[in-house]
Amino acid sequence: MLITVKLFATFRNGRFKVAGQALPPGTDCRTIVLSLGLTEEEIGVVMVNGRHAALDYVLQESDTLSLFPLVGGG
Repeated sequence: MLITVKLFATFRNGRFKVAGQALPPGTDCRTIVLSLGLTEEEIGVVMVNGRHAALDYVLQESDTLSLFPLVGGG
């Protein structure tokens, strides 16, 4: 299946902004996060097709996965 992965803020450093990926059916968001060298602790928001999703959400053909880092400040 083909999906689109969008990275935001610091996740783009040394990676990409938007990329298409061919994945086997049954792939979840966590698998993509780990394949990008990210940890679950770094993830602030996960969205699939513009809606919040859990890391265990199983992606479907043509989905768009957007990953946002935690935001710090004070």
